[in-house]
Amino acid sequence: MKKRVLNFVLVAGITFGSVACKNDKENKVEPGEAQQAAVAGEEAMTYEIDTTQSTIEWRGTKPTGEHQGTINIQDGTLMATTEEITSGRVVIDMNSINVTDEGIAPDDKTSLENHLKGTVEGKETDFFNVNKFPTATFEITGVTEENGQKMLQGNLTLKEETKNIQFPVNSNLDGETITLESETFTIDRTDWGVNYGSKSVFDNLGDKFISDEMELTINVTARRAE
Repeated sequence: MKKRVLNFVLVAGITFGSVACKNDKENKVEPGEAQQAAVAGEEAMTYEIDTTQSTIEWRGTKPTGEHQGTINIQDGTLMATTEEITSGRVVIDMNSINVTDEGIAPDDKTSLENHLKGTVEGKETDFFNVNKFPTATFEITGVTEENGQKMLQGNLTLKEETKNIQFPVNSNLDGETITLESETFTIDRTDWGVNYGSKSVFDNLGDKFISDEMELTINVTARRAE
């Protein structure tokens, strides 16, 4: 009986691991050179992003645990026909970095947020250095479909480094409102010069490194401009 249980656990573990690796590979961004921004046609309508209903969720990991949180969208516009988003630009407020770890003490939450923002003296360049780089931007360069899955392409500019990325999304247009939700995808933060604690950049970190991969999930609601 014990042998059967052990065999089941091993098979289940291998199967789960294979699926997890497959999903990670499918949704891992492979950044490329910046591309020309998409241009809306004459038939496209303007939709303004509702910043109160839109957010970016993030998650970072390390051997001893993980952190998660949100970042606000400052403003932005999407252009769309009755059937499809054609272009757009989103401005991300890096000063709004928020940690939402369950059970985190208030002082630890503030300390971590300040470290990520780079507002701690002497640690400005560890992560996002918001005093120098208060915003990030995402500018749409195209929308394609792969095996029935819609893929959104765009130039992500972070800390003045611009890379073209694509990730899977689901969108709905009803003439007055656009809702756009991405599947969770990962970027390598070192591609944008966020190198703190990266074992691919620094040697002899042991188990004190932070994963290069950062998970993102984007939720946007935009309403037709009057």
